[in-house]
Amino acid sequence: MTLRHGFTTGTAASAAAKAATMHLLTGRAQDHVDVQLPVGERMSIAILESRIDGDAVMAAVVKDGGDDPDVTHRAVIRARVQRCAESGVTLRGGSGVGVVTRPGLPVAVGMPAINPVPREQITLAVTEALADALAPGASESIGLEVEIRVDRGEELARKTFNPRLGIVGGISILGTRGTVKPFSNAAYQATIRQCLDVMQACGVTTPCLTTGGRSERFLRQARPRTPETACVQVADFFSYSMREVGRRGFGSVLWGVFFGKLVKQAQGHRYTHARSAELDLGILAGWCADCGFDQHVCREVAGANTAMQALELLSPMPRSKALFTLLTDRAAEAARAFCGHDLQVGYMLFDFTGQILHQTPEAA
Repeated sequence: MTLRHGFTTGTAASAAAKAATMHLLTGRAQDHVDVQLPVGERMSIAILESRIDGDAVMAAVVKDGGDDPDVTHRAVIRARVQRCAESGVTLRGGSGVGVVTRPGLPVAVGMPAINPVPREQITLAVTEALADALAPGASESIGLEVEIRVDRGEELARKTFNPRLGIVGGISILGTRGTVKPFSNAAYQATIRQCLDVMQACGVTTPCLTTGGRSERFLRQARPRTPETACVQVADFFSYSMREVGRRGFGSVLWGVFFGKLVKQAQGHRYTHARSAELDLGILAGWCADCGFDQHVCREVAGANTAMQALELLSPMPRSKALFTLLTDRAAEAARAFCGHDLQVGYMLFDFTGQILHQTPEAA
């Protein structure tokens, strides 16, 4: 069965912002708008409503999770757009959009929880609307204030990890792809098996396993000779993918990961999704102590809000090399245990810009 894709809260906010901008500048409400996705494609989004709201226009979109619904599925995402004195696009968070109160997230403390990629996507959508509605060159002097709102956002946020992360007052506006890929465990596991079968048939000796598209892209950038057919995005299926690698008799495997997933793999979690495998930063702090970090650093790691915050603390320090080695050694040990035989396991650890923080000798 083909699963239906949906779109992210970032895409919903972008479409609402574009519709409101078009209505404000042309006087005509839109029933659909076409928006650019972060992955480079475009998508037509239906507009729930677009209406005059004082000296502004308010437009709304119903977020569609496709066949992978989460708590934001069917949430109403709004954008209120009005002219302002400052030229360009000013983006704000309104009711139902959370505010960041702790460090360790991609958004600074005190700012609305609109992640960097959706922020760019919303700004681009409004800029496109300006270009479509006005004569060439006329848009340069226009200033617009865009406020994103979410109906029942505070209520929805209680069902997410936002309270634990210190995001208060609403949900986050998220999405690095712009679309929501339907996530069926059985379908995903079948994809992993099929990819490994293709690798075996093509003579690939070292499968490259990554947790998603970005880590795969970074791995292939770091190893330009790695063909696409040698890679498979295994998401959170750590144990399952290693078991399937073992069943096919591969003698080596290479993982491309980010810090949070590496810590979970080092802890031996079979499935690393946040819903079922909580990141234990207390254990990480203990490993930091084993690597010689000062006690106050270990305490800060144990009390960190996220893996990103812990990494920001640790990565500039000389002893981080020893910690990264410990983590990859432990993760490789868990991988071999899940695999069922003694194969060579390599790791490449990336930061979120694609910089290699650490790689094992097997990855060279």
